[in-house]
Amino acid sequence: MKINIRVGNEVVTATLIDSKTTQDFISLLPLTLTLEDYANTEKISDLPRRLSTEDAPLGSDPAVGDIAYYAPWGNLAMYYNDFGYSNGLIILGKIDGDIEALNVPGSVEATIELQPQ
Repeated sequence: MKINIRVGNEVVTATLIDSKTTQDFISLLPLTLTLEDYANTEKISDLPRRLSTEDAPLGSDPAVGDIAYYAPWGNLAMYYNDFGYSNGLIILGKIDGDIEALNVPGSVEATIELQPQ
């Protein structure tokens, strides 16, 4: 499953994995969020509701470009720097190419939508 992440005039594509958490995330789309910088590592935003964590791993070790759901806080995270293992972190997918649209200071507004088939 492919999504578009629109930040300003740029569109970043991402490929989502097939999981119950990802399917629940897809049910929220299209979605416009304000992504705030967190720890010079990721852009995060609260989601309108918590996602299913059924069959999800206990945690994950995110890499640059990963899109994840952090279950303890109920937020979406997009990583532009590497980070270590975190309990409760569920990888949803990965940005396909350049992540520079997210690697900017401060917050950015992003619209996330399914790619047309």
